[in-house]
Amino acid sequence: MNVKIEPYNEKYKTAFYKLNEEWISKYFKMEQPDRDALDNPQSYILDKGGSIFVATINDEAVGVCALIPRTDLQCFELAKMAVSPKAQGSGVGYLLGKAIIEKAQSLGEKRLFLESNTILTPAIKLYEKLGFKKIEGIKTPYERCNIQMELTL
Repeated sequence: MNVKIEPYNEKYKTAFYKLNEEWISKYFKMEQPDRDALDNPQSYILDKGGSIFVATINDEAVGVCALIPRTDLQCFELAKMAVSPKAQGSGVGYLLGKAIIEKAQSLGEKRLFLESNTILTPAIKLYEKLGFKKIEGIKTPYERCNIQMELTL
């Protein structure tokens, strides 16, 4: 598969929403922080200094991932990673994760944070492969979050 990783633009707004809604609704429920980020990626992520990357195959968006500034934690968060079921297992998530890490490094960031749930075993394995380690003790806005991880850059 010829996967391209490219920066977000407005033409991917629907894909950003739908790819995330698909996995969230499959395993959990959409929460207010999801709606905030997915309904308004420009104001919630990009205008605050964040980034979104889109993975495409033959010009179709098959994966997305965001780098969101977390001023409360003085770092960035890897968030809103979603890969279409038809592209799962093909390395798309890894490529998106690497793109987010490289972007954070280019901004001079020293660490990345993420929140997830341990029932998402493939996602947790991916984060570990990218170098993330489990941490504890940070307040979360998500009911579904039962694991937090950090990567020192």
